[in-house]
Amino acid sequence: MDQLADLISRQLAGAFERAGYGDADARATLSNRPDLCEYQCNGALPAAKRYHKAPIQIAQAAAELSGCELFERVEAVNPGFLNMKLSGAFLAQYLTEMAESDRLGVPAEPTPKTIVLDYGGPNVAKPLHIGHLRSAIIGESVKRIDRWFGNKVIGDIHLGDWGLQMGLIIAQLQDDQPDLPYFDDSFTGDYPETAPFTISELEKIYPAASARSKEDEAFAARAHDATYQLQSGKRGYRALWRHILNVSVADMKRNYEKLDVHFDVWLGESDAQPYIPKMLKIVEEKHLAVRSEGALVVPVQEDTDTKDIPPCILVKSDGATLYATTDLATILQREEDFHPDRIFYLTDKRQNLHFEQVFRVARKAKLVPDTTELQHVGFGTMNGKDGKPFKTRAGGVMRLETLIAEITDFIREKITENQTVSDDELEKTAGMIALAALKYGDLSNLATKDYVFDLDRFASFEGNTGPYILYTIVRIKSILAKYDGDVSQAKLLAPTSQEQKDLMLVLSRLQDSLLAAYRDSLPNVICAYIYELAGAANKFYHDVRIITEPDPAQKASYVALMTLTRRALETCIDLLGFSAPDKM
Repeated sequence: MDQLADLISRQLAGAFERAGYGDADARATLSNRPDLCEYQCNGALPAAKRYHKAPIQIAQAAAELSGCELFERVEAVNPGFLNMKLSGAFLAQYLTEMAESDRLGVPAEPTPKTIVLDYGGPNVAKPLHIGHLRSAIIGESVKRIDRWFGNKVIGDIHLGDWGLQMGLIIAQLQDDQPDLPYFDDSFTGDYPETAPFTISELEKIYPAASARSKEDEAFAARAHDATYQLQSGKRGYRALWRHILNVSVADMKRNYEKLDVHFDVWLGESDAQPYIPKMLKIVEEKHLAVRSEGALVVPVQEDTDTKDIPPCILVKSDGATLYATTDLATILQREEDFHPDRIFYLTDKRQNLHFEQVFRVARKAKLVPDTTELQHVGFGTMNGKDGKPFKTRAGGVMRLETLIAEITDFIREKITENQTVSDDELEKTAGMIALAALKYGDLSNLATKDYVFDLDRFASFEGNTGPYILYTIVRIKSILAKYDGDVSQAKLLAPTSQEQKDLMLVLSRLQDSLLAAYRDSLPNVICAYIYELAGAANKFYHDVRIITEPDPAQKASYVALMTLTRRALETCIDLLGFSAPDKM
C-alpha cells in the first residue's frame, strides 16, 4: 500500500507534466498551516528559476487537477504554493484499505536482513540498576520494530562475566568460606550443584571485595591472581564461576521479565574468549598491529579525521586483554554464528570513541564482509530534576527493581483512589500502567539525548504520557463494547465532521511514522505519532455521538473508525514494548 504523500505526489507530477514543467518538483508534504490546507506543494518556486516564469503562474497551471478523486480542493496561492485538501470519500477508501490489511497497509522489508542487536550489557554478580534501564527499553523496542518489518533479529544481552569482578568474588569467598571444596586443589569429586551463596549474599560480596581491594594491596593481588587462574581454566574456580553466572542470570531474567524485555541469547565476554587468538592472528597476519611501549595496538587514525582517534589497544604490555579485544573477538564470533547483515550496539554514549576504534579495526581486518553494517547508538543519561544522573533519596544508584516497585506503588494508589478496577485486576493493571509510564517516559525522548526522569509527569493520566495513551485505548474499548452490531462488518464512510476527518488524516499517516521509526531506529517517532493520534481520537469521541448516533450506517462508520484507531494504537504500543489493560 502506497504512502499517502506518494499518491498525492504522483497526481501532482502528472499535473506539472501536463502544464509543461516536468515532474522534478512535484512533491507533496504535510501542510505546516493545517488551518489553510492538509497537504502542500512548493515545487513552483524552484521550477520558476528554471522556466523563468512567476511561481504563481506555474502553480496555477499545476492546480488544474481535473477529475482527480483524491482532492476536495486544490488552489494556487501567492507566491506560488499549492494548497490541497483531500476528498473525504478518497480518505475513507484509503483507510478501508488499511483496515483490510493485516499490517495496516505498512509494507514489510522487501529484502529481510539478519541483525544482531547487542543491548543490555549488565555485569554478573551486580544488581541491575537504573543505569541498565535505557539500553533494555530502547533495545527491546528497536528489536520489536525490526522484527515487525520482517527481519531476523538476534537480541544478545552480552554479559560482563569474565573480568576482575570474578576474581574479587572468588578471593573474598576464599576468606569467608575457606573450607569450600572449590579451594581444595586435591579435591577430585563432583562439586555441589547448589551455589554456596544466594543472590542477596552475592550482591553484598562483590561491593565488599571491591572496596577492600582499594585498601588492601595483598588482597587486590590475590584477586588478580584468582582472575588469571579462572581464565586459565582452574577447575574449582570454573565451578564457582558457573555458580556466580547461574545465580546472577536467574535474577536478571526475573527483573528483565518485569520490564517485558527478552533476549534471544545470553552470551557474554567469556563466550568470546576462544575467538581472541584467532582474531589476533588475523590482525597480525594483515600487518595491522604494531608494538607501542610493549602493548599491541592498531593505529586507526585516518587522514580525513578532524579529531584525534587514538590507536586501539588489543593486548597490554603485561599480556592482559581489554574490552576492545573482547568486542573484536565477539564480532568474529557473531560473523561465524549468525552471518549478520548488521550488528547494532546500544550503549551509553560515552562509549562512542571505543566503538569507533573497534569498528575501524574490524573493517581493516575484514572480520566481517564489507557489506555488513556495524552501527553504534550511544544513548544519553536519565537524570533527576536537578539535571544530574538520577539517584536515590540517599544519594546512591537506585536498583532497577526498586524503581519499578516505586512506580507500580504510585500507580496503584492512583487506581485505588479512582476505584475503577476490581481488586482481582488491581495488581495486573497497576503493573501494565507502570510499565507504560516508565517505557513511554524514556522512549518519547530522542535516544541520544539526556532526559529528566519525573515520576509525577510520567505517571500522569493527562498529557504526553504512557498512561494517557493507555487511557485512550481503554476508552475506545469501552465504546466498542457498547456497539450492538457486528464490528467486523462496519463500513467506513466519508467524514461528516471536521473532528472525524482530523482523526482520519492522522490515521492515514501511520505508515509514514512506522517507516521513519524503522529506517532510523527511532522509537520516539512512534511515541510522537501515537500522542497525536490519541489526541485526535479523544477529540473525536468527546465531540461526536458514536453509540447514540441514530443513523445505523453512520454509527457503523464511526465504529469502524474507532476500531482502526484502536488497532493502530495497540500495534504501536506493542512495538514500544507495553500493552493496554481492559480497564483503568
